[in-house]
Amino acid sequence: MDRLEPDLLVLDIYLPDLSGLAVLHELRRRQTAVDVIMVTAARDVESLRAAMAGGALRYIVKPFNFARFSETLQTYQRFAGRRSVLAEVDQADVDRLYATMGFTPEQSLPKNLNPPTLELVVRCLQEQADPASALEVAERTGISRGTARRYLEYLETQGRAVLELRYGAAGRPEHRYRLVDRLGAHPPLESETC
Repeated sequence: MDRLEPDLLVLDIYLPDLSGLAVLHELRRRQTAVDVIMVTAARDVESLRAAMAGGALRYIVKPFNFARFSETLQTYQRFAGRRSVLAEVDQADVDRLYATMGFTPEQSLPKNLNPPTLELVVRCLQEQADPASALEVAERTGISRGTARRYLEYLETQGRAVLELRYGAAGRPEHRYRLVDRLGAHPPLESETC
């Protein structure tokens, strides 16, 4: 760590000579500026709690699929990119950074949005295997297409959803949204389990 000075450390708890939690604790004691993602078979709550207290950005439990790991690294890349361009932050910047990594701090929603409808839209996306359009979300939730679009756009700006464009035969591309799931809701692919 001292020699390479990495930006990100992917750390297991079960190491041959020392606990990964002890490594994390030592890094924080030394005030080493490195982000940490835990990748481990440790399922006990105390390990999770210690990792969170040590500032681990994510905690991935083995076994996991490659898509889950890849998504975590891509999310981290967005987080680090957004953080690197900031010289000074206001509360909105802080909230956006936390949202990028999947943590939603208590915050007030924009004027035209409310928590129950936001939760309804999030649940709808969680139940979807494929990205959904505003029209599909509207039909499944009973809200209007315009309202669904506002909530989907809000989730995308907060880093909680990803916008994907589907190009058809003619006209504008269809906007489809996929939730960036904090816990990794991608189904494992048979050959991709780590």
